[in-house]
Amino acid sequence: MEGETVVREGKAAILFPSANEVFYNPVQEFNRDLTCAVVTEFAREQMARRGVKVVVPGEKERVVVNLKGGEEPVVTASVGEHCKNGLRVLEGLAASGLRSVRFALEVPGLRSVTANDFSAKAAALIARNAQHNEVTHLLQASQRDASMLMYEMRGKKDRYDVIDLDPYGSPAPFLDAAVQAVGEGGLLCVTCTDMAVMAGNSGETCYSKYGSVSIKAKYCHEMALRIILHSLDQRAGVYQRYIHPLLCVSVDFYIRVFVRVHTGQAMVKNSASKQALVYNCVGCGSFHFQRLGKRTTQGTHIKYSAATGPPVGAECEHCGYRHQLGGPIWGEALHDVSFVQKVLSAVSGNPSRFGTARRIEGMLSMVTEELEDVPLYYTVDNLSSTVHCSTPPLLQFRSALLHAGYRVSLSHACKNALKTDAPPRVLWDVMRCWEKSNPVKRDRLSESSPAHHILSTEPILQACFDVREDANPQSRRRHLTRFQENPEPFWGPKARANAGGGGISSDLEDRRKQGQNKRKNQITDATQLKSFPCKRFRKVWEHYIPHHTLNVSQELSLW
Repeated sequence: MEGETVVREGKAAILFPSANEVFYNPVQEFNRDLTCAVVTEFAREQMARRGVKVVVPGEKERVVVNLKGGEEPVVTASVGEHCKNGLRVLEGLAASGLRSVRFALEVPGLRSVTANDFSAKAAALIARNAQHNEVTHLLQASQRDASMLMYEMRGKKDRYDVIDLDPYGSPAPFLDAAVQAVGEGGLLCVTCTDMAVMAGNSGETCYSKYGSVSIKAKYCHEMALRIILHSLDQRAGVYQRYIHPLLCVSVDFYIRVFVRVHTGQAMVKNSASKQALVYNCVGCGSFHFQRLGKRTTQGTHIKYSAATGPPVGAECEHCGYRHQLGGPIWGEALHDVSFVQKVLSAVSGNPSRFGTARRIEGMLSMVTEELEDVPLYYTVDNLSSTVHCSTPPLLQFRSALLHAGYRVSLSHACKNALKTDAPPRVLWDVMRCWEKSNPVKRDRLSESSPAHHILSTEPILQACFDVREDANPQSRRRHLTRFQENPEPFWGPKARANAGGGGISSDLEDRRKQGQNKRKNQITDATQLKSFPCKRFRKVWEHYIPHHTLNVSQELSLW
């Protein structure tokens, strides 16, 4: 049809209006590929319990044992086929229906896929795309308010096995309904793109949405993951339910979590001991945790009590600065490593299945190497910046901690992250030892600066910087694709869909391009002022320039 384009991703061919009437972001192909991989592995486990073996094109034959006992299932489920005892999937905010169409075409063992969107144009497009891809026997389009649809499906017999929420912005308005509408042990997939709020730019807004205060710190991306997990667990607890994270990743400009939701009053009592407050030093960046609850086991008896604290004094013991308080956040593991390894094995064994398979393999490999019981991380460059010294090579710093008897790992959330169970005093001792061989000019340090306080103390630990072989993880040795390179110009979060049609105006696109590198491309010619993005500056300048004889570069230097 005129005015439409066809976008191909995975096995799907999706019709899109040329106008920006329905939201679509091609950069999130990794998100959709990863979701298909996770849902496939979840379906494999669930269908094995129901006596069904799933068949994925391109995979080698697997030996699957019926988890109920007995021989391997003889009933098979293939992609694109209706499975009578299969999973029921809901995509609450489907837009074009691309993700749902891909589920129907690429994930085996499905009974039905409901692609819902509140927009009438989006719902009509979903129906057309289902017909275009010949998956109407599996996929049904729905035009409903996502929250109301999930609230109506709270009954035990009506719940969905998989719910996927990928909204434009915050998922907060949909979480309460989602934790009720997902079945027992079901999979809940949630995306958050409001990273400015979750990464510390607006802590009060973060609290109003997620019940947690965010902090602007180097570990903000992992903290964002722990904030959404805290919010999900808290909302699930209201209904005597709790979450079990399978995989939680920080990717590009968003975060994505995959959690299973279970019911159990006894297990819900553990929730308080799983949450923690964060004490973050505003001077040196050291952080400490304060659990909200305490859980002690005495034989078969479990006792719950209030936690004791705080873990820090009025001032930071390392630099003398104050602490800021963040959280509460999820304090337990972010991933189920055994499940992640299954997904990783499936993706690496069938690389032609996904367009972003190399990056999925790299990221999941990093995830399996992360320390499970160590929340948040430091960055080597920030530690060096605090004491104003040169940055030690990552392998040497990791080796120093390993020589000292501590564990250390990288993080998928940040290129130069350092997750370790070493306390802050050990990290600063390592930096003091490094500074001795790479001295800073002490006379230039202010007496009130964190660097002066830290370097004025002699190290107790004598660090050894000899590089150890185990300091370099396998994902780094193999040079796996772990972090995204810019895939296209002006990539990132896209503009919200325009329900009235008309697409993104050319004026908006022009302003975006003008804003690129505006601090780098300095104006030296007065004729360029006509295209300068700031109208107020241009008006003032046009009035100012006729009355002065200085050249343009001299005038701009005065501003």
